[in-house]
Amino acid sequence: MTITDWTGFIGVAILLVAYFLHLRNIIHKDSQLYLLLNTAGAGIACFASVLLHYLPFIILEGCWTMVSLIGLVHYYKRKTI
Repeated sequence: MTITDWTGFIGVAILLVAYFLHLRNIIHKDSQLYLLLNTAGAGIACFASVLLHYLPFIILEGCWTMVSLIGLVHYYKRKTI
């Protein structure tokens, strides 16, 4: 396995951990941890897709990262109010 493979594997593993924890009701979809795991996992998977030059997944993971970042911004705005 290459560094690119490992990078993608780590990103996807983080995303799957977040999803599993949410499905098991261990973390809520609006929690800081869930949003951080999604942002990190999608960002890492997006980076791996860039390394592979695979545009469909660059778009998918890039959008997933942006949506998660927007969720984090909203989370921190709610915390400061």
